[in-house]
Amino acid sequence: MVGHNPQFTYRKDGVFYFSRRIPKDIRHKYEHDRFVMCLRTKSRVVADKSSRAIAARLDEYWMSLRIADLNIPSMLPVNGQVTTETVITLQQALQNYHSLKGTGKDDLFFRSSERFVRYVIEGLGDRSLDRYNSADAAAFRDQLFEKGLSSSSVKRTFASIRSIVNLSIKEYGLSCDNAFAQTFIPDRNDVTRRLPIPTAHLRLIQKTCRSTDDDLRWLIALISDSGMRLAEAAGLLKADIQLDHEIPHVSLKPHAWRQLKTANSERVIPLVGTSLWAARRILECTDTEFAFPLFTNATRCNSNSASATLNKWMKPLVPHGCVFHSFRHSLRDRLRAVETPSEIADVLGGWTSKSIGQSYGKGYDLPVLQRWMKRLEEYSSSD
Repeated sequence: MVGHNPQFTYRKDGVFYFSRRIPKDIRHKYEHDRFVMCLRTKSRVVADKSSRAIAARLDEYWMSLRIADLNIPSMLPVNGQVTTETVITLQQALQNYHSLKGTGKDDLFFRSSERFVRYVIEGLGDRSLDRYNSADAAAFRDQLFEKGLSSSSVKRTFASIRSIVNLSIKEYGLSCDNAFAQTFIPDRNDVTRRLPIPTAHLRLIQKTCRSTDDDLRWLIALISDSGMRLAEAAGLLKADIQLDHEIPHVSLKPHAWRQLKTANSERVIPLVGTSLWAARRILECTDTEFAFPLFTNATRCNSNSASATLNKWMKPLVPHGCVFHSFRHSLRDRLRAVETPSEIADVLGGWTSKSIGQSYGKGYDLPVLQRWMKRLEEYSSSD
C-alpha cells in the first residue's frame, strides 16, 4: 500500500533500517534474535531494492547453515571401506570465516576476504575444499599475475584464502589438505615504492591547509605532523583529542566504526606544529562528537572515500609517486633526521615492534615522546 514501508524495514529519523527476525531453528547460532542493519537511505525505492537483496542473501546464508547442520556426507574410501565427511564449499568456508572471525572487524575485513574468494571462484569455480589441489592453486596464482596483481598482492590474496580454508578444515575436522597452503609465489620486484613527501612540498601543503582552513584541510594537517594513518585520523572522536592536558595529544584507540590495523596501532601521539593547529580548529568548529563527520558516523568510517578525495586534492602539490600514505614515510625520515631511537619511532608511528624486549614494561611516558616530536618540529622549521 502507498505510504507503507518496504518489507522488513522501518524508519528512524527518516532513514530506513532493515530488520528481520532470526529463524528459530538457527537462532542458537546468534547472540540476538533479530538482524538489524541501517540501509543509509531515505528513499523508499532504494530501501525496497536493498531490502529485497539483503533478504535474499540472508535466506541463502541461513540455508547454508541448515545444510551444514545436516552433515551431508561425501563418500570417501578408507582402507577399502566407505566413510562419510562433511562437504564444505569455498563459499561456505567464507561464511564460516566471517561468522567466527568477523566480530569487531571493520568493512575492509569483509570486503577484502569476499574479493579474494571471488577471485578463486571466478578462476576455479566454487568447489568443495577437498576438490582443490596444488595444481589448481598454481593455476590460480598465474591467473592473478595475468590480472596485473603485484607479488605482494598475490601473497596477500593467498594468505587470506589459506586462513579461510584452514579454519573450516579445523572446525569441521576435514581430512583434506589445504591446497593453497604451500603454493610458491615468486618475488617479481614489481612493488610500487611509496615516496616520502619532500620537506618543501610538505611545507607548501601545510601552508595551504592553514589558508584554506576547512574540514578536509584539517584532516590533512592533522596527519602531516603526526604520521597517523588516514583511517586512524578520519575515525577519531573529538574526545580522543586531548588539548586540555599538560601535553596536547591524540589518544588512538579502536572504535566500533573503525578498528586499528595492529595492536601496536593503539597509542598516544603528542601534537606539535600543524597537527596541533588542526586539532584546535577541529575542536573549535566541529559540532558533532566525531572529528570528521563527513567520513565517519556511528556505523562506519569511510576512509576509502577520504583517500580518493584527498589524493585528488594533493596531486598537484606533490611530486609524482607521492600519495596520501607518503606522510607516514615522511614522518619516518624526519624522525631519522633527528636521530630518534627506532623503538620510539615505532611507538610514535604505530609500527610493529621488531623484538620481544620491546614488549616488556609499560612503554614510554608522554613527556619522552613529546621531546622527540618537538625535535622533529624544530628540524622541519629550520630545514
